[in-house]
Amino acid sequence: MIPSTQERIAIVDLADDLQVRKQRIFKILLRLGIRPTQRRDANRGNQNVATVNPSEAAAIRAEIERSSDASGTGNSPSSGGTAAFTSDDVGFFYMIQLEPDHDPGRFKVGFTTDLDGRLQKHRCAAPFAQYLKSWPCKRIWERAAMDCVTNGCERLHTEVFRAGSLEELAARAQAFFSMMPRLQVDSDDEQDSEAAGGPG
Repeated sequence: MIPSTQERIAIVDLADDLQVRKQRIFKILLRLGIRPTQRRDANRGNQNVATVNPSEAAAIRAEIERSSDASGTGNSPSSGGTAAFTSDDVGFFYMIQLEPDHDPGRFKVGFTTDLDGRLQKHRCAAPFAQYLKSWPCKRIWERAAMDCVTNGCERLHTEVFRAGSLEELAARAQAFFSMMPRLQVDSDDEQDSEAAGGPG
């Protein structure tokens, strides 16, 4: 079945699903000779985002799985294991308050390379969700940061917890990240427009 030309997948969403940085996907696009198409996205303030069609997304996914297998990690997004990544992946560790008015102590923590996209996904299930705070983070720090922040909290789901004082937990996270090496997180907006194939 040939996919509809209207059916496009945003690079930022694909990167988040595969748990890799957008820059890695743009490098794979160049290697595979795929030129992304720009599309206005209402969920991102009507900004232009780079998109691919479903068959191109499948080729990108296969390339990431192939490089993961070649590196000996044994992890691939389709195998049910942890998504393919490299230890130097840098993104953000975040705290999201899921129901600020009705259940102010319920929150989610995690890692993402796309803060805006991640919040939009959570708002599908929790429309009033809002970020409490985020910190530049290496992917390999996520588990330690989560254990530090959520120690003593009631676990509701894999990354969802309830606590009495979210300010205290944010202070714990701040203390954790103040001990870690300083990270520089690239400006994705600038890199998106360049990597999406401006003039040329």
